[in-house]
Amino acid sequence: MNTLRIEIKDRLAIVALDRGRSNPINTEMVADLGAFFTQANDNDEIGGVLLTGKENFFSAGLDLIELYGYNEQQCKEFFEAFLKLPAKLLSFKKPLVAAISGHSPAGGCVLALCCDYRFMASGKFIIGLNELQVGIIVPDSIFNLYAFLIDQRKAYQYLLEGKLLNANEALADGLVDEVLDPGDLLAAAEKRARTYMNFNPETWSQSKLNLRKELIAQFSADHTVALNIMLKQWWSPVTRRTIEAIIQSLKPSAAKA
Repeated sequence: MNTLRIEIKDRLAIVALDRGRSNPINTEMVADLGAFFTQANDNDEIGGVLLTGKENFFSAGLDLIELYGYNEQQCKEFFEAFLKLPAKLLSFKKPLVAAISGHSPAGGCVLALCCDYRFMASGKFIIGLNELQVGIIVPDSIFNLYAFLIDQRKAYQYLLEGKLLNANEALADGLVDEVLDPGDLLAAAEKRARTYMNFNPETWSQSKLNLRKELIAQFSADHTVALNIMLKQWWSPVTRRTIEAIIQSLKPSAAKA
């Protein structure tokens, strides 16, 4: 798993996204995450997972530079896999705690939304769903996951504005559960994960899955219609020009990755 660093510490798997400077999500990372959570779900040596990133970045979201170069088949396969990934994270039966170590927009936010508890580093970091600014249409399943955590009216407004929140705004809206100094983030996330791990595992797991059953069903359903709408917009000239402009602005940073 080239895009993940995994350490198992007393039955807690500490999984750090590890791809470049900003952890952009590509086909390989989606596959690595899917494979890890599938294996970890049935691995008795793993009692819980702590998901984190690296300094200043949890994940910058989808890797627009790589995705822009995908052909139509590659692009279809990527978005199919990405839309299936939340089902694996949401239905993960063991505790899953996020230590959001920095910026977490768009796809990075989707990963964080799937966790049972979210700690976020204090500082000038942002989180939220800003796909509209790029030209990506957010499917109902992701909107409903967003609205599951924050007020539905705010989710509606924020999505249509492509709004990104700072850590304190995210805390106030319930998008994250605690904001901590970056140096305290991992220890607090580990403590929370182990608190969950100390409950009766069958009772805790079934309670979690019961509370999430509607979300899991939505992400497990056929995404063909939503995917076709997303892909049509992705290949539109307006969206392609928008992505080109974003890539040009990212290139100096990407060169440092």
